[in-house]
Amino acid sequence: MTGIAVTITGVEGSAPRGTGAMIWVTERTTEGSIGGGALEYAMIAAAREMLTKGEERRAIRQPLGPEIGQCCGGRVDLVLERRETPPDNTVMRPHVLIFGAGHVGSALARALAPLPLSLTVVDERRDWLSPLGALARTEHTPLPEAVVAAAPPDAAYVILTHDHALDFLIAEAALRRGDAAYLGMIGSATKRARLVADLTRKGVDPGPLICPIGASTSRDKRPEVIAACVAAELVARLL
Repeated sequence: MTGIAVTITGVEGSAPRGTGAMIWVTERTTEGSIGGGALEYAMIAAAREMLTKGEERRAIRQPLGPEIGQCCGGRVDLVLERRETPPDNTVMRPHVLIFGAGHVGSALARALAPLPLSLTVVDERRDWLSPLGALARTEHTPLPEAVVAAAPPDAAYVILTHDHALDFLIAEAALRRGDAAYLGMIGSATKRARLVADLTRKGVDPGPLICPIGASTSRDKRPEVIAACVAAELVARLL
């Protein structure tokens, strides 16, 4: 379906969204956001005017001041481009790999699914993965360390498996890569101490590892609460 991709290409001062934020506008629908409010409404109107006129491209520099009813005080540059299909911006999304499709892993997948992330859930139990296929990419494998090795740079790793030895294996593989944007593992202070001792013996720096995850926000151990706390940690690191 023909539409207009509205993309923020530059920001000066305060603005509701940063460079790269995008909204896809058709005659009747929108997808995504460039910050909401008057700026977004004005760009939607401009995009639909372009559709009516058959216009291909428009560049706009928009002050965020009283003239459009906003008080951010900054300025944004935007490009509006006519396209036949929505742009695929998934490659720009931070990658999050969840290891473990159990109760906490499933709750975390549900919490993260609406966010602008590229989400993969990894487990050796196919029946646990199956319900998550509508929320994320799933990877059925008995070798999660191979998934770590193949992950894109600057990925985030959340380790939630049913086996402590497997957790340790995944954590070590991610630490040896040395490029994790976030590395968190479910557990306790005792579990962390055991892993730190094991990694130290092997000459691996355990410093980047967060364990237990979500504990800085809440001590509640219900899966949905843990998921919400970990989602907040990931948003703070990735978005």
